[in-house]
Amino acid sequence: MKIAYSPCPNDTFTFYAWAHGRIEAPLPEVVYADIDQTNQWAEQGTGPEMMKISYGALPWVLDQYQLLPCGGALGRGCGPLVLTKDTYTEPVQLSGKTVAVPSERSTAYLLFRLWAEEHVPGGLGHVLVMPFHEIMPAVAEGTIDAGLVIHEARFTYPEYGLHELQDLGSWWETATGHPIPLGAIVAKRSLDAAPLASYIRASLEYAWAYPDETKSYVREHAQEMNDEVAKQHIDLYVNEFTRDLGESGYQAIEELLGRAAEKGLVPSFKETSLW
Repeated sequence: MKIAYSPCPNDTFTFYAWAHGRIEAPLPEVVYADIDQTNQWAEQGTGPEMMKISYGALPWVLDQYQLLPCGGALGRGCGPLVLTKDTYTEPVQLSGKTVAVPSERSTAYLLFRLWAEEHVPGGLGHVLVMPFHEIMPAVAEGTIDAGLVIHEARFTYPEYGLHELQDLGSWWETATGHPIPLGAIVAKRSLDAAPLASYIRASLEYAWAYPDETKSYVREHAQEMNDEVAKQHIDLYVNEFTRDLGESGYQAIEELLGRAAEKGLVPSFKETSLW
């Protein structure tokens, strides 16, 4: 079977053991793709049987894909950031401005839209979808006014001389008390979810038990990231929610997507379709 996930350290760490035959499971064929690509595949129904997608894309694909209870990214203190140059110090200054986002189907984009409705009177100007690794250079060069960034950008944005205008994770946690749903693992509804979940958990447990063994694989697919940043990335995004969403995880997902559906940002869905 084919599995698609990103080359980011949290995914390569989590799936290392399964992808390398270190656990009792059928060896998968791995496809590496950024989250915008997998979101598109899932919506079009053209992707692999199992994929990492954004929670923000989930309402569009629930007729074809089921949410697995493990393997994804959900947590606290790990939300997307709105970055600007130092000339922008208040959210109101984004009114009418151009903002780059990594995907229109991403959790980051949903959080940004929900936040902007409350804090950017008059609304944004133009929202531009851009590969996430291009966003910070574009903000630094002044090509765009602000950028919405994810993942390791939390640790590296000062290198570009950029300013954190808003930590959307902190805003979300303060407003709701919930952790932040970021990336989901989904599988075709024709597949049995139980063994897939057991393989993911076994792979994760192996990585936690033998973290040094994962390092070369993580480094191979995160070549522009030093080892310390990669470790910070893993420590932040791989947690107990990766092992199991649990009741609090599902509640957070329902809160985010429910709010977004009320605003017309995602299709309405039945909460039971998440379980």
